[in-house]
Amino acid sequence: MFENINHSLFSLMHAGPDLGGMRLFMAVAMAEWLIMLVPLTLVLMWLRGTPEVRAIALRAALAVALALLVNGMLAVVWFNERPFVLGLSENVLNHDADSSFPSDHATIMFTMAFVLFSCAPTRVIGAWLTVAALATALARVYVGVHFPLDMIGALLMALAVTMLSVRPGSHDAVKAVLALAVPVYRRLFAVPIRRGWVRP
Repeated sequence: MFENINHSLFSLMHAGPDLGGMRLFMAVAMAEWLIMLVPLTLVLMWLRGTPEVRAIALRAALAVALALLVNGMLAVVWFNERPFVLGLSENVLNHDADSSFPSDHATIMFTMAFVLFSCAPTRVIGAWLTVAALATALARVYVGVHFPLDMIGALLMALAVTMLSVRPGSHDAVKAVLALAVPVYRRLFAVPIRRGWVRP
């Protein structure tokens, strides 16, 4: 039943065989390139952010890592073929024929967005990243590398990991990692820090 619904939704959302030109370019840009906002945001938060913002950046990075670890375990126990493997679409991204559930791209972006949105200092950034995550999720179905259920799974994974990230124990873990990371960062970036280009 779920498979039939999943395939029916895919057929409604997928671009079809005539995808090309500017539509293809824009779809690929959203499906593949928007994810670069995640490392860019993390780097800027760390280099230019207050200690509180740095802690949030670290929490988001750890949450993303945990989500991807769980995704990898799910792929081992439940392999889900991609639409192009089943002949339902063209492999326009030249994607590997690995398991599609849940989407790693969407998991990364939704997790990052939700963790930032859950913290007052980064709520606006989280809101914008949520919009980008939705665009990526829709685009990856549109170009035919994922089913809609893959995106729902990614969203639920991100919500679950975000809920874990705000628990008191998670705060203690972030503080411990932060205490190790900051001295290393200050040594490596001693010159930019001294010149005022980045925060100490």
